[in-house]
Amino acid sequence: MDEVFKALADPGRRELLDRLFADNGQTLTDLCEGMGMSRQAVTKHLTILEAANLVATVRVGRAKYHYLNPVPIHDIQERWVGKFERPRLRALSNVRSRAEEVNG
Repeated sequence: MDEVFKALADPGRRELLDRLFADNGQTLTDLCEGMGMSRQAVTKHLTILEAANLVATVRVGRAKYHYLNPVPIHDIQERWVGKFERPRLRALSNVRSRAEEVNG
């Protein structure tokens, strides 16, 4: 999980993930367009994202396509965000139930 947090800490890597979310299955050339960084920098960021299992690659002939893997982000949501949301959601549910009781 530390690798995932490290990967998500960089705005350039988050932008790459956002771009893959919008259009999954892009080549390095596709991802470099409009990034404002060198091809080597994009490659370095993709290597970090792959090491964190946030990006998976598939070779088709000579082309290498990059795909978003949302599972590690979901795991973070389940472990870190979800447990903090549950009490708040229970409290909101209790407020609604009480309001329904009062309003009949």
